[in-house]
Amino acid sequence: MSTRKCPICGRATVEEWKPFCSKRCADVDLNRWLSDSYVIPARDDEPRDDGDITSNGDDEN
Repeated sequence: MSTRKCPICGRATVEEWKPFCSKRCADVDLNRWLSDSYVIPARDDEPRDDGDITSNGDDEN
């Protein structure tokens, strides 16, 4: 059985904090998400499907 590594520091994970090794590493990861350090890329070549809804949510028709 292989031991998983913490994605923050590389130590072995602990069941209580999986997939991290400690509360500290879990908090570091959370802070990275909340401060926009992690970004999920979007493709600009995909057409947007906004439909006929205006910014206030009403139909334009």
